[in-house]
Amino acid sequence: MTVMSELRQRWQAVSAREQRLVLAAALLVTLALLWWIGVAPALSTLRSAQNQRQQLDMQLQEMQRLQVQAQALQAQPRIAVEEARRLLEASVKPLGASAQLALSGDRVSVTFKAISADALTQWLVQARANARAVPIEARLSRNAAGSWDGVLMFSPGSAPPR
Repeated sequence: MTVMSELRQRWQAVSAREQRLVLAAALLVTLALLWWIGVAPALSTLRSAQNQRQQLDMQLQEMQRLQVQAQALQAQPRIAVEEARRLLEASVKPLGASAQLALSGDRVSVTFKAISADALTQWLVQARANARAVPIEARLSRNAAGSWDGVLMFSPGSAPPR
């Protein structure tokens, strides 16, 4: 006797009411599996799609803003090395005792002591825009007071606009 024929005999031995209950339970399990495997994940994706789209749109806008900024920097004319050094020196003077500039061959190092993050950020933006100087090396650390100490190295005139 095969397994299938045995199952058929057992099925026929069960009352019609029990057969209906077993079929209803099998249908319920099938519908639950269909929901959990097929429908629920798709609905979850649909619900989160709008938020993901908004986040991606914001990222795209930020990337486009950065692209415009990079293109503006690339369009700036090159300046002479001596002029870049002079502009770097001029940009350090307003920082007072927080920053000291030192020339060493073709490199310029700026040493910071207890400078706030905002002042450092503004100075870096100014150095990039005016002197077209990009740091080639940075060693900065946050001190106990929450300000920054360290050294930024520049090589004026060596970084062509990209």
